[in-house]
Amino acid sequence: PTMPPGGSAIRVLNVAEKPSVAKSVAEILSRGGMQSRAGRSRYNRVFEFNYAIGAQACHMLVTSVTGHLMELDFDDRYRRWYSCDPAELFHAPVRKAVPQDKQDIKRTLEEEARTCQWLVLWLDCDREGENIAYEVVDICAGANRNLNIWRARFSALIPREIHEAVQHLARPNKLFADAVDARQEIDLRIGASFTRFQTMLLKDAFVLDVSGEERNMVLSYGPCQFPTLGFIVERFWEIQAHEPEEFWTINCSHTSDEGTASFIWIRGHLFDYSSAVVIYEMCVHEPMATVQNVRNQEKLKYPPYPLSTVELQKRASRCCRMSSEHTMKVAEELYQAGFISYPRTETDSFSPNTDLHAIVREQVDHPDWGTYAQRLLNPEERLWRNPSNGGHDDKAHPPIHPTKFSTGENNWSPDHKKVYELVVRHFLACCSQPAVGAETTVEVDIAGEQFNASGRVFLRRKITWTFIVMTHGVVHYFQHTPSDSRQESAPMQRCMNT
Repeated sequence: PTMPPGGSAIRVLNVAEKPSVAKSVAEILSRGGMQSRAGRSRYNRVFEFNYAIGAQACHMLVTSVTGHLMELDFDDRYRRWYSCDPAELFHAPVRKAVPQDKQDIKRTLEEEARTCQWLVLWLDCDREGENIAYEVVDICAGANRNLNIWRARFSALIPREIHEAVQHLARPNKLFADAVDARQEIDLRIGASFTRFQTMLLKDAFVLDVSGEERNMVLSYGPCQFPTLGFIVERFWEIQAHEPEEFWTINCSHTSDEGTASFIWIRGHLFDYSSAVVIYEMCVHEPMATVQNVRNQEKLKYPPYPLSTVELQKRASRCCRMSSEHTMKVAEELYQAGFISYPRTETDSFSPNTDLHAIVREQVDHPDWGTYAQRLLNPEERLWRNPSNGGHDDKAHPPIHPTKFSTGENNWSPDHKKVYELVVRHFLACCSQPAVGAETTVEVDIAGEQFNASGRVFLRRKITWTFIVMTHGVVHYFQHTPSDSRQESAPMQRCMNT
């Protein structure tokens, strides 16, 4: 923003989305030299300290809301179930108002706003946060119409991001807030009208086992939940309608001192038992396996895209056995403590302005992955690769990445350590070169039937390879130690020729 000339300090009201975020912002900006006092709500305190935004001296007041400050609902005359036909709710007027349990927060904002010249919004930088920001604006501007309103945009509760955000304030985006208003109104109208319609239609049509008085029974309809339930029911019907059919397959394996190689039948399986038995007896009668072809090709395993919320949940479920809900709870706590960036993001590509090397550099002292981080930063190792672009950008937050080094805090649970490790390892992986492997496929013939086996090994510098060729039941072993992993394909080809 363009700052007025310095002089007497102005009062700046800063509003965060949660009490914990307000406290973190105040501690960072004041460098621990803040004063704290109670607001009207005992959960939402007010922190005070002096600070300079550009050349402008400021007396900062930092407080918070607790999520949405307002609720959307119909006018009173439509709120009674039998007051209108459910279809009328698609057109009935709606209004936003502060519920009774948040009146104390509203009074705090009004009282503080009257004595301030600026309002700085520290709400989460997504559409939902922008909508809450405009709820705060409505309350504060109602008490003081001369407020100069600014938006602080940040993705991590770390000093670098917070100081950068307050020194480069922007204006809030009304279009993002309007988008959430539209979604809330659609959810309200569809949910309320269908809930009333199906409850009144079905409550007397079925004998339902409900606790309490029947008149309090509600058959709720959710605009998102019901279609999802439809997908689940559809899949259930498919499974129920499936008729299992027996099939037969032939397995072939070769065992040596090096282990067992399992070969897959090219036919896959047969549904005709007699045909399968005839082919099996042919193989048993002539069991000699003849190697017909050996193919070797290089395979690349590319690094993952930068981490988005959905990918974090999927990987935490698969690798850490954590539910999506619990994963996000732990990630939110790590974010509020300043260890990872904002965990709710659709973005899977880093901005060109992001200092990725600095993020990696913070991890070089870690006992588990610090050595790899050092190698990643060493140009001679040739391990670095700029992360791929996943093609998604929500224009609000960067991909999830580590923001502060830790080997594990005293108050962390095992799940906190798992999620932090997942975020760090994923970030290091997406900055790395693809893994290089060699896939060998051996095709054999037994009594005219074709079988094949394949396996992969990772190419490594200075590693001895054992290459196995089977010819007429005789196993030959060839060994080679490549001087460089990039030269591996030529020795492998020579082995095959031999």
